[in-house]
Amino acid sequence: MTSSVDLSTSIGSVQLPNPVMTASGTSGHGAELAAYLDLGALGAVVVKSLSAAPWAGNPPLRVHETRGGMINSVGLQGPGVEAWLDEDLPPLLATGARVVASIWGRSVAEYEAAAALLADAPPKVVAVEVNLSCPNTESARDLFAHSASATREAMAATAACGRPRWAKLSPNVTDLVPIAAAAREGGAEAVTLVNTVLAMAIDPETAAYRLGSGERGGGLSGPAIHPVAVRAVHDVHAGLPDLPIVGVGGVSSGGDAAELLLAGACAIQVGTATFADPRAPTRVLQALEAWARRTGRTRIDDIVGAAHRREITP
Repeated sequence: MTSSVDLSTSIGSVQLPNPVMTASGTSGHGAELAAYLDLGALGAVVVKSLSAAPWAGNPPLRVHETRGGMINSVGLQGPGVEAWLDEDLPPLLATGARVVASIWGRSVAEYEAAAALLADAPPKVVAVEVNLSCPNTESARDLFAHSASATREAMAATAACGRPRWAKLSPNVTDLVPIAAAAREGGAEAVTLVNTVLAMAIDPETAAYRLGSGERGGGLSGPAIHPVAVRAVHDVHAGLPDLPIVGVGGVSSGGDAAELLLAGACAIQVGTATFADPRAPTRVLQALEAWARRTGRTRIDDIVGAAHRREITP
């Protein structure tokens, strides 16, 4: 008889039916992926990061494919929170999806303004992911997530959203643990690990930058950064074992998802894989369930952080 697997998980106070979500910036602002998969069957849909006001983003070219993924320099283009609430959110909610909004800002005041605009969002907006770490802005080397004090201040400023907050942090630091601790001190119920790795591409024939952002470069995502994400999740879980973690970075298979859970994440996000296969989040969810059944894991709690407990899979 095949044993059942309970994939329900908790990210702080947020309860989800399973641990697989989309990743911000890779599935649009609303229901763009609804033609390919049942968004309501995922743990949640995390939308592209929004600022308080509309933002045009970076000039083209914005994406460059690499051997291990892609470099993007979209620059956080978006319609602003108010337009998203009016135009993009209703069709997304109509799919039955649980939604995690994502916000960003260039200053503490901008984070506060974006969060305040979400205060009256519908209850199906179950959390707000505070993007402290996108490298595609004019201050790419001076991110909030590169400083514990700046992380703490920006997180504290987002309390006006009135719902659980997750801090999305950068892998481009020497030690993530104090940054994650500062995020929690600022009010984060969880941290999302990790955002993209700072990267650049130059055309060897012309010596020109391949992205429109020029010398600012962009952010590398995809399979190449998966081991970076695993290490980040592992180290933060070891240092702060009671802090919930959402793992993201190069997830394209059930094994990738399991690896992040074993390292200490209680949920994962699928991002760059959706560009090659829009059904990737569903495929990962199904493969994760099959892996759990095959290895005798019946609950997410049996999986989260198991690598730290040196558990041997039968």
